[in-house]
Amino acid sequence: METAKCRLRALSWASKYLPARSPSWNCSSRGYTRHVSSIRHRRFATAAAPEGARKPYYVTTPIFYVNAGAARQGGRPIPHRHRRTWDEGSVSRLQIQRAAQAAGMDTQAFCDMNCKTFEALVKAANLNHDHFIRTTDAAHKDAVRYFWAKGFLKEMLQHRGYIYTSKHEGWYSVSDETFFPQSSVQSALDPATGRKVMVSVETGKEVEWSSETNYHFRLSAFQDRLLQFYKENESFVRPASYMTELIKSVSSGLQDLSISRPAERLNWGIRVPGDDTQTIYVWLDALINYLTKAGYPFPPGQEHKLGWPADVHVIGKDIVRFHCIYWPAFLMALDLPLPRNILIHGHWTMNKEKMSKSTGNVVNPFFAIDRFGVDTMRFFLTYQGPLGDDSDYDNEFIIRDYKKLLQWGLGNLSHRIMGVAKWDLRPYIEAAASGNLPNASDLDSAHQAFIETAPQRVADHMDNLNPRAALREIMGIIEKTQKYFHQAEPWKDRDQAHRIIYNVCESLRMAGILLQPFMPEKSAELLDLLRVDAADRSKRRFSAASYGADLEYGKDVEKTKKILFPPLIVED
Repeated sequence: METAKCRLRALSWASKYLPARSPSWNCSSRGYTRHVSSIRHRRFATAAAPEGARKPYYVTTPIFYVNAGAARQGGRPIPHRHRRTWDEGSVSRLQIQRAAQAAGMDTQAFCDMNCKTFEALVKAANLNHDHFIRTTDAAHKDAVRYFWAKGFLKEMLQHRGYIYTSKHEGWYSVSDETFFPQSSVQSALDPATGRKVMVSVETGKEVEWSSETNYHFRLSAFQDRLLQFYKENESFVRPASYMTELIKSVSSGLQDLSISRPAERLNWGIRVPGDDTQTIYVWLDALINYLTKAGYPFPPGQEHKLGWPADVHVIGKDIVRFHCIYWPAFLMALDLPLPRNILIHGHWTMNKEKMSKSTGNVVNPFFAIDRFGVDTMRFFLTYQGPLGDDSDYDNEFIIRDYKKLLQWGLGNLSHRIMGVAKWDLRPYIEAAASGNLPNASDLDSAHQAFIETAPQRVADHMDNLNPRAALREIMGIIEKTQKYFHQAEPWKDRDQAHRIIYNVCESLRMAGILLQPFMPEKSAELLDLLRVDAADRSKRRFSAASYGADLEYGKDVEKTKKILFPPLIVED
């Protein structure tokens, strides 16, 4: 393609915009303020802030389109309780423009309506976040314009030849808001109409031939830098299998990227600074929102104050290219730090087929939460949601896991130990505190050794961004404790029972603490049942999930008929 000189009026506009604005937001979540000084550094980061710098632990979620209501999205707990997080509602420009027209609504009003559904889902799922950002937010628009303008004026993009104008032809997906090369499309039969259409091999979405003149980003110039970065930061992408695919894709060559669309075709979006005939490409626009709430444009010396670079971008496998190729290249072009880790998850399928709003095989998350309970859904989605391959969703699977792991597992164990202890735990805990427990049998010693090392295994899984493995490790504590309880038979030997009952209580207390990121309500019920002090927050922190760390719980336990995991009310 022939290049053309970028419009000078864009440069003129940008020169007026350069004075940096100061970020005007604070970090608060559900009624409390998080202090940066209390935030510990990451142990598994692939890049670091300047030595001595302190920054919040910063997590972002995928960028959700608001062209329709929320379908089921997988929430994953992220290690470290001191963190800055936000969810995002992205506005896929042309797709939403058409959806709004079909609904007979103003585009902004249409987005406002659907964004409320996403925010309601965050609340219903009992998720804690610092900010819900939209690509229509005024501060975000300012950040996008600054990002573009800064590139021109610092001579990083234009004069290095990273941005140019050219005619672009190719297969364009309205749903994905991107062009695909001929090698990435194929003919398919539309099941709704029976007509043959061209679709993306990668996403399965319909594409249409498009020809237009717009701005391009010279992505091809970053091939070597990207490959070198991947080589030096092997844990940048998790799971590791995606890094192999990424290196293969980039090594095969990169095509330059169209980063604007004609405003006559896409009239709703952020205009290119100084050129009202062009609208900024949605994926350049949307990716910048990761910078927006981190205070971009950064005042001098405060680049890391609000969290940048991000510690973890959590994304779906269908947007790997945008986050692992385009986004690093954009940041490299402006000499900005790259995110430290990108955690990629698979998709939930229905009967082994991808969920799609167009085919109607989606799960209404509000109905699922109402039917099974929020903690049950959080548990199932994490326990069965692999990071690599897809996972099949079925109500029967939820019921199966609830009964086996929660009702007959954790719930049954907690109430059986209360029965054996006759709802009085203090004699056993006080015996441990005074060193008067009976000598440990081989069975006792083996179980104690297992639960003493379990918290570190959980922490390692979380530090390696594998919450599924962490949750399974926690449930392994329950499974092994059940076996230990049945083999040790504390109801037969009352003298030896003191150590057995204490070991089981410690297993439950530690598991309850470790379960808090996954099942906040049920873990609180379990810890309340054991009378672990809720007023003293240190008693329920991760550091307290250590054998013998708390010898003050179990006071004034009240006998109750309330069941931790009651039978589910389900249809036949």
